[in-house]
Amino acid sequence: MEIDPTTSASARWWHRENGKVVCTLCPRECHIPQGQRGFCFVRANVGDQLVLTTYGRSSGFCIDPIEKKPLNHFLPGTPVLSFGTAGCNLGCKFCQNWDISKSREMDRLGAQAGPEAIIEAAKHSGCRSVAFTYNDPVIWAEYAIDIAKAARREGVKTVAVTAGYISPEAREEFYQWIDAANVDLKAFTDTFYRKLTQTHLQPVLDTLRYLKHETGVWFEITYLVIPSENDSPDEIDRMCGWVVENLGPDVPVHFTAFHPDFKMIDHPPTAHETLVRARQQALDAGIRYAYVGNVNDKERQSTYCPGCEHLLIERDWHELGQYNLNGNWCAGCGQLIPGVFEASPGHWGRRRQPVRIIESPGASLS
Repeated sequence: MEIDPTTSASARWWHRENGKVVCTLCPRECHIPQGQRGFCFVRANVGDQLVLTTYGRSSGFCIDPIEKKPLNHFLPGTPVLSFGTAGCNLGCKFCQNWDISKSREMDRLGAQAGPEAIIEAAKHSGCRSVAFTYNDPVIWAEYAIDIAKAARREGVKTVAVTAGYISPEAREEFYQWIDAANVDLKAFTDTFYRKLTQTHLQPVLDTLRYLKHETGVWFEITYLVIPSENDSPDEIDRMCGWVVENLGPDVPVHFTAFHPDFKMIDHPPTAHETLVRARQQALDAGIRYAYVGNVNDKERQSTYCPGCEHLLIERDWHELGQYNLNGNWCAGCGQLIPGVFEASPGHWGRRRQPVRIIESPGASLS
């Protein structure tokens, strides 16, 4: 196994057991022999030490609208500098970023940048936040934490787009540096998680409870609706009921359309009416902010006041229209609207702009 020493860093959350390194970053607890990699492919046993092999390397940087994460109640309309690395600790058969998350070719990671360079690029480009996305940042938590620390020093926010599959041991340190998250709740049965993601449901539910009750992280939930797999009215009812009971009615839930990809090209795309029905079920269950995604539906992508039903934030795909908030309050009736809002929204629109980050000579990736 070839490891590039210039892009490797000592990993946290591990111990030795029976001649192997045991990674305790996520619930998999991979037992990794000398010279081998874990399930995620980016954490490896080198000399009986666990190392992260992709520290400082990215699959590319891009400025996105924050609504694309999706986050509808976090700095609306602002640009976010987005990037990922390679690998993943889930084995989703329906992965829609599989060329990145399932990559075993480290040469796909062409962009190299240390934490300070990334934050400087975010500030220079006018981004209010940096998003760890495209593949799950949990598996490169050491790199993400170092970037988040640099971001906090400079007043830049950080966003984690994640499946929430992280161990209790690691999540406390990880989330203490994160400002916002979108958590993929992929289904509401353990059968789905085992069959289609090679993981389990309960650790994800535990992460959601942790975020709500033990952190100040603003978070929203995405539920990718896959025909015949997790789209039954009963499953969606149970999921919505769990959210209201355990997280409260104010956590936004995004019901997004599945498109055939990776190992599930035999499934049809999600029907628009299925998303409409799921969103209505959420509203009926008491979830105050429910959205549809990956479809053209301005009405159901917009935010409304749960008190007076006034249109608060109009969205057309990821572009804002009417904006009727005074800070965190409805301009119509004065009801407090949960989220992270400022005096006025951003105006980035739906643009997607690639960015190249060039490290200064001698910049350190350690």
